[in-house]
Amino acid sequence: MRAHRNAAAGCALLFALTTAGCTGQDGPTDTTDAAPTAPSTPSAPTTATTAYAPYVSATTASDTDTAGSPTAYNLAFVISSGDDCVPRWNGVQDIDDASVASRVEKLSGSGATVRVSFGGASGTELAAACDSASALAAAYGAALDAAGSTRADFDIEGDALTDAGSVALRSEAIALLQKERSDLEVSFTLPVMPSGLDTDGLALLASANDHGVRVSTVNLMTMNYGESYTDDMGDYALASAQAAHTQLRKVFGTSDADAWRGMALTSMLGVNDVAGETFTLADAAEVRAFAEEKGIAWVSMWAAFRDEPCADDASAAEALTDCSGVEQESGAFAEAFAG
Repeated sequence: MRAHRNAAAGCALLFALTTAGCTGQDGPTDTTDAAPTAPSTPSAPTTATTAYAPYVSATTASDTDTAGSPTAYNLAFVISSGDDCVPRWNGVQDIDDASVASRVEKLSGSGATVRVSFGGASGTELAAACDSASALAAAYGAALDAAGSTRADFDIEGDALTDAGSVALRSEAIALLQKERSDLEVSFTLPVMPSGLDTDGLALLASANDHGVRVSTVNLMTMNYGESYTDDMGDYALASAQAAHTQLRKVFGTSDADAWRGMALTSMLGVNDVAGETFTLADAAEVRAFAEEKGIAWVSMWAAFRDEPCADDASAAEALTDCSGVEQESGAFAEAFAG
């Protein structure tokens, strides 16, 4: 069972969600995680604009990165190199590498913002390598400073999601970091099923609540459900969002509209990691239309560098990493998600 959340933490989390995405901005900027400065009435879902914010490689440029004119980019991923508390891009590249700084500058040149994503499906998330909340907060902060970002995404899945110790340490560290950086905007990226978030995902949100973390967005990974899920992937994504919406309303004690605005959706374009699951361009258009209707904060995909057709001689493994595995024009998924 989830730990009981105290009233102060609940209010902090609710406040963040109810103000997310409500600050108007000029130009193509991502209003997903606008930092709250005072209580405000959130925009109605019908008037809110759903942003497009793809996951991109932090170290390697792709011709399809800018397709769809993203309002934000999720830089993947910052993790530990193994068992030390030193943040590195993909666990191997120095966090202050000049080539990454140059890449971030180019990505943000159009007015888009960058969000640093910590964790992911591979490697060691920093919360499992650092031995104190202060050291972990410093590691997260160093990565954010290197990217010049005030937005942190925590992609927590697999063993990292079931490790209660690292979950608690991460919550404590994020809370410390937000005390130091009042403008720090936080999203959690979590696995989901058509039945909603699992108990581990809900426990992570409860932990954040307990520690007073201000969460702007819960990003649902609408992908890789399992071999028994062989029907329409667009329909599964919508079912997952509907089920999680009910859960988020309960966890955060927020309104129907605010729970939608505190949600993001990330799909794995084309061929997924699970046999029989293929997310099509029609599915992407369906998800985009649904997100706009509900006032969902942003939509994303894994990943921009896969948004192209595979070469004729591409292997099945390459279809999962370098291309979509479906018939398409380069950048077509980005255009569908951007609307």
